[in-house]
Amino acid sequence: MIFDRIAILDWSAAKGPKHGKDSIWLAEAALGTCTARNIATRHAAESALATLMVDSLARHERLLLGTDFAFGAPAGFIATLTGQADALSWWGWLAERVLDTPGNLSNYRQIAAQMNSAFPGGGPFWGNGEKLPTAGLPRLKPDLPPGIAVHRATDLAARGPGSSPKPVWQLAGAGAVGAQVLTGLPVLERLRQRFAGQVAVWPFEPPTTPIVLAEVYPSLLADAVRRHVATTGMVPDEAQVRLLAIALHRLDPKDMGRLFTLPHPSPEEGWILGAGHPGLLQSGLT
Repeated sequence: MIFDRIAILDWSAAKGPKHGKDSIWLAEAALGTCTARNIATRHAAESALATLMVDSLARHERLLLGTDFAFGAPAGFIATLTGQADALSWWGWLAERVLDTPGNLSNYRQIAAQMNSAFPGGGPFWGNGEKLPTAGLPRLKPDLPPGIAVHRATDLAARGPGSSPKPVWQLAGAGAVGAQVLTGLPVLERLRQRFAGQVAVWPFEPPTTPIVLAEVYPSLLADAVRRHVATTGMVPDEAQVRLLAIALHRLDPKDMGRLFTLPHPSPEEGWILGAGHPGLLQSGLT
């Protein structure tokens, strides 16, 4: 499997424009080089991604865009919420409800509370770093609804030294990723609709289109990232998107194809590209 360009996106649910640590970084590897941009807002990032897609299509170059937030949720959640056991139905559901201003203000907490109301006992989402409470969104981890797991299968497969993915349900606290999921998926859904027929979302759709979206987890390269930061003083967020873009760009096409091979992909949960194959990613840096 061959891609001409590899782009890796480190997302952020920050309140207000932000640069540096814990903000949005976009790295692109192509033609043996790698560049990275620090983007202050989600609106500006969406525009940058659209421009990247337009340019790739105009050049007839295949683009792999990896983003560092979950594409799905533990089995049973999406089917209950949308009536369809299909992660992309959740993308559409969120895109219709999550609002985000040009100044990086989002209603994702309120939407999390709305999703909680669809389940008995308060629902799975929790965590609020704001002083004011959000009705229906507990600050502390609640008991999960019956039949809903804490983690997806791919989160467990991605665990290793320096890498332990947090659950989709956690919106605040150290390492929390839920807010990124709720603010990031609507952006990808709008791009998917804008470039309909040119974009595939793996593993829910065959990765045969000019542009392929895949979930990534840069912490699979945690040791390499730490060494790079220690050597260069680079912001960890920038280091991890650069190294992952480089590692994927250098992979042999056969090894890249192995990353995209799954025996039984879950239509609700999705899969992290490279989970279960840490050695392949590492090989792209040696």
